[in-house]
Amino acid sequence: MKAIGFKTSLPITEDESFIEFDTPIPTPQGRDILVKIKAISVNPVDYKIRQNSAKDTVLESPKVIGWDASGTVEAVGEAVTLFKVGDAVYYAGDLTRSGSNTEYQLIDERIVGLKPTKLSDTGAAAMPLTALTAWESLYDRMRISSEKDEGKSILIIGGAGGVGSIAIQLAKKVSGLKVITTASRAETKEWCKAMGADAVVDHKNLIEEVRAAGYQEVDFILDFVDLNGYWDAIVELIKPQGHIASITGSATPIALNKLKNKSATFSWELMYTRSMYQTDDMEEQHRILNKLAALFDDDTLKTTLNTTLKGFTAENLKEAHRLLESGKTIGKVVIEY
Repeated sequence: MKAIGFKTSLPITEDESFIEFDTPIPTPQGRDILVKIKAISVNPVDYKIRQNSAKDTVLESPKVIGWDASGTVEAVGEAVTLFKVGDAVYYAGDLTRSGSNTEYQLIDERIVGLKPTKLSDTGAAAMPLTALTAWESLYDRMRISSEKDEGKSILIIGGAGGVGSIAIQLAKKVSGLKVITTASRAETKEWCKAMGADAVVDHKNLIEEVRAAGYQEVDFILDFVDLNGYWDAIVELIKPQGHIASITGSATPIALNKLKNKSATFSWELMYTRSMYQTDDMEEQHRILNKLAALFDDDTLKTTLNTTLKGFTAENLKEAHRLLESGKTIGKVVIEY
């Protein structure tokens, strides 16, 4: 089978930033399924790992990255119970294993869902990583429920990106929250409104903009951009006993003491935690992906696919990374095989 990887971390403009090569099709064992991939999408995690995982070294074998994929089950391990050969599936992968930038991939069935029937392979491939991240942020970390939280407010920092685009939809259409999100360009503002945002504010003057939109403080804040950069504004805007979650990490410590007087809660979210640590509830990602599929199929949610590149080639993978690295993408970039 064909795979695309890299032996050293290079700028995406370099010829060998991605290289095509042949490798044997693997055989599934245990709870693994073998998926024939039909489409993949690219996320910021892809280019960050490409830029940093083989710095100042040349690997013996190319490293294959990539996480989002959709395709068809070709074979199953002896312990598989959730899928059968021929099932159409989608998934976000596992940081600890070889990635989806290949024609066939082994993946643990516990982190795979049945593909939404209403979505094409490209539409489905756009969704797993961002949708799982948004779902876990809202429902596993912040424990939002429509029964107790309908009508409450949420500020989403970074609404036009892949995760923000689906988080807006879930918060608005599934949980009934009032959604404020940040965007600064005309096209990103329109995108956020199309996703369902009630108010779109400029991130450059966050406190003033949120209050001008009619919200003195908000019940929930989700950061998808730069936690330390917005921390003082987040502290100011979160309601007493509110909840903050972030996916962005921080090179320097977060001043959590600033939340003490408000008794506010803070949570990290990493979609890979369950697969990375083989947690007892790892199969929850299978269930979440199936719940999301039902929401796509009943038109509650819509795919955030915005750009499709046709053909599984090193050049298309370079172009996808170039687009993501520009910081100007809206929605998701997908490569169709």
